Amino acid sequence: MSWLALALTPGVGPARFLRVYAAGEEGLDRVAEILSPSVAKAYRQVLAEGLAEQTQQRAEAAGVRLLGIWQDAYPPSLRHLADPPPLLYLKGEWSPARPAAAIVGSRRAQPWALDNARKLARELAAAGVEVVSGLARGVDTAAHEGALAGGGPTLAVLGSGVDVIYPPENAELAARVTLMSELPLGSGPSAGSFPRRNRLIAALADVVVIVQAPEKSGALITAALAAELGREVLAVPGRPTDWASRGSNKLLRDGAGVLLEPADVFDALGMATDARGEALPEPEGAAGRLWRALRERGEALPDDLAQELGLNVAEVLGLLTQLELSGHVRALPGGRYEAV
Repeated sequence: MSWLALALTPGVGPARFLRVYAAGEEGLDRVAEILSPSVAKAYRQVLAEGLAEQTQQRAEAAGVRLLGIWQDAYPPSLRHLADPPPLLYLKGEWSPARPAAAIVGSRRAQPWALDNARKLARELAAAGVEVVSGLARGVDTAAHEGALAGGGPTLAVLGSGVDVIYPPENAELAARVTLMSELPLGSGPSAGSFPRRNRLIAALADVVVIVQAPEKSGALITAALAAELGREVLAVPGRPTDWASRGSNKLLRDGAGVLLEPADVFDALGMATDARGEALPEPEGAAGRLWRALRERGEALPDDLAQELGLNVAEVLGLLTQLELSGHVRALPGGRYEAV
């Protein structure tokens, strides 16, 4: 509970927490030296009052998991942030193993943009892609709704505690999605919490999609953060004279990828698609085992795959032909193959 207590200590944000955490377990005994005597006093008070235990109990009662940066379950992609939150609150099911696409945009999006976000999210979720957004009005809401319609997972990263839903009209929607926040339970929204929320959205996604955004938009902050993190940014083109699309159109002018159909997102995620641009289902049985092995290797010779999977070379060649015809693998020069 010591790390949790430090994360809950007033005045200890990401930067200060990381300074102590970098020193390992002994850093907890050197808080006064690493930070300051006043912070050390506050930390000891948190320990004495049992605030960590109380927070754990409150979270469990609310069906919320606490994910600390000191735990293996902490999202790997957030560890690479310059200021990763020491503690996350998670309500619902979430897995970092799934490919993830963030869909964000204007709170005052026009009908065509809402329809676009909803349809795109439905296609992605149906293919097993986690749709990440911020539960805000407009494009965010449409993205979560579309993902639910596609029967797939969707994660809402909040600028409030996971038990304080904003905007309030999205309470019913929030009950159907997975919620994540770095803010303590009971925290209401504030102007400064949303830009910080956006950095988590950018980091949790493998690709960020801007559906519609004016020149001053939180979605553009997310896009800029995503670019800094090396994520691919895609934008849906809008009419040149449309004020609500000026921000997203400028992203395109400055080098963002053009999103015209779901296949553009699947390509950015490295997912195989069929002739209609829809994600291919993962192959099953021996073909699935071979495809997954090839995907992990990047590329390989049939002989190497046969040895790894305990199959003879003729069986592997037959499976590779099957997977090539289905669009899951492609042949390379030199007799090698790679997963698509």
